[in-house]
Amino acid sequence: MGEVALAATGPVSLAAGRVLADAGGNAVDVAVAAALAAMATEPGIVSLGGGAFVSVWGADGEPVLVDGTVEMPGRGLPREAFGQGVREVHTEYGGGVTMFAGHGSVATPGAAAACEDVVTRFGRAGWSDVVAPAAAACRDGYPMGGAAARYLGFVAGSLFGTDPEAHRVVTRDDGSPLRAGDVATNPLLADVLDLVGRDGASVLTTGEVGRAMVADMAAHDGLVTADDLAAYRVLERDPVRRTVGDWDLAANPPPSVGGPMLAVMLGELARRGSYDWDDVLAVQLAVLRYRLEVHDVSPDLDAAGHALLASVDRHGLAGLPTSASTAHVSAVDADGLACAVTVSAGYGAGITVPGTGMLLNNALGEPELNRLGLHALAPGTRLASNMAPTTGRTADGRVIAVGSPGADRITTALMQVLGQGCLHGADLTTAIEAPRLHVRFDAGGRPVVEHESDPAITAAVHRAGLAATDHGALSMYFGGVGAAYRSEDGVLSAAGDPRREAAVAVLGGS
Repeated sequence: MGEVALAATGPVSLAAGRVLADAGGNAVDVAVAAALAAMATEPGIVSLGGGAFVSVWGADGEPVLVDGTVEMPGRGLPREAFGQGVREVHTEYGGGVTMFAGHGSVATPGAAAACEDVVTRFGRAGWSDVVAPAAAACRDGYPMGGAAARYLGFVAGSLFGTDPEAHRVVTRDDGSPLRAGDVATNPLLADVLDLVGRDGASVLTTGEVGRAMVADMAAHDGLVTADDLAAYRVLERDPVRRTVGDWDLAANPPPSVGGPMLAVMLGELARRGSYDWDDVLAVQLAVLRYRLEVHDVSPDLDAAGHALLASVDRHGLAGLPTSASTAHVSAVDADGLACAVTVSAGYGAGITVPGTGMLLNNALGEPELNRLGLHALAPGTRLASNMAPTTGRTADGRVIAVGSPGADRITTALMQVLGQGCLHGADLTTAIEAPRLHVRFDAGGRPVVEHESDPAITAAVHRAGLAATDHGALSMYFGGVGAAYRSEDGVLSAAGDPRREAAVAVLGGS
C-alpha cells in the first residue's frame, strides 16, 4: 500500500484520512475523508450544508477543478419572495463583522456532491468507506477544536440561539458555548452521513434531507426550492495555469475570485524575478484595488475573471482597469496524485435542516461576497468565492497540493507561500512560517497594510507611506496554509500553519 502525505484541519480530520490511507486509499480518498470529517465536526467553521472546490492532478493527466460551490437559489419563486427571511447579526469576531443569517441567507449547497464526484472519478475507495469516518466521529464523539471554539465563543447565542437544534450542536448541556477540548456528539448528523454513504449525496438534494430542507425554507421565507436542489450540478472547470519558477501551477478559475487573483499576483511576482517586500506590497495594492473597485461589483464574475487574466497576460499590472470561514485539506500520494479541497459555509446561517443536525451556510448573507446587494443575483448563478485550492507539478517530478482558509486573506497568504517556495526556493515549513502581509481597503477606499512583526515589512510600509497594523508574530488573521508535497525522488511530506490548528502526517505504507 502506498503512502499519502496529508495536511488536515485537526486531529479528527487527520484520523479520518488515516483510516482511508490504511485501507489503501489514494490522495483523493484521503483528502475527501479528511474534508468530510472537518465539515461534520467543526461546527461554525464549515458544514456539509456549504460549498467546496476540489483540485485534482494525476501523474499522467491534466489538472481538473471540480466546482461544488454554492449557488443563488429561488427558482420558481415570485419576485416579492426575495429580500426576505434574514436577520442582521453583529459579532466582534475577527475585529467586527455584520452579516445576515436565517433561512433567507442560505444558498444552494454543493459540497457533498463535489466530494462524491471526485471520489467516484479519481478515488480508489468506495464512497461509503470515505464517508464512514465522519459518521463515526459524530456518533462516538469528537474533541472541539480551538478555531471552532473561538468562533462559537462569540456567536453561539447571537447566531445559533434562535434555532434550538442548531444551538444544541454548538453548546454544552448547560447552554454555554462548546470550548476547546470538549467532546461533542451529533447523532442526528451521524444518521444523515450513514444515508449519504449508502445512497449518495443526492440524499441532501432530491432525497429525504433535501425535501425536509425545502419544506423548512418554504415555512420561513427561505429561497431554496426543490427546483434549485434538483437543478444543481457539480461543474468541471479548466484551472488557471501559471508558470512560477520551475512550477506549473493550477489554480481555481473564474467565476471564483480567489483563483484569478492568486494567478495574477503570482504571475507578477514571477515576472519581477527576485522580489522583495516592496514588490509584494505593490502587487497586492494593484490587484486588490482592482478587485475592490471593478471585479467584486461585476454582474458576470466568469467574464470579469477571464478579462482580468487576459488583460494582465498582455499588459502586466498596467493592464488592470481602475474604477469568512473556510477549511482546507491537502494530500499527495506516492504515485504523484495531488488533491486540494477547500470548503466553506460562510459564517453559518444559525439554523439546521430540522431533524438532521446539519448546519447550513449563510453565503447569501456574507457582505464581502454579495457586493451587488442582498439577493441581487439571478437564481442558478454561482456565488463569488475566495477559495483557491491549488495543485502543481515540475518537470523533475515534484508535486504539491496547497490551500488555505482565511476569507480574503486566502489569496495573499498563498501568494506569499508559493512565491517563497517557487521563486525563492524555500522549503514548505520555511515558506509557511515566514511573516506575511495583507493589503485591505478601509470604508473610504484607503489602503491599510495588515502585517506580522518583521523589520523588513515595517521598512517597506514606511517607504510606501501607508497606514499599517502590526499583528505580532504568526497571527491567525493571515490564514492557515496547509500543503502536501512529493519531492523529485518520491519522498512525501506535509506542512501545516502554526497560525491555526494543523495536523499533518505521512500516512499508510507497508
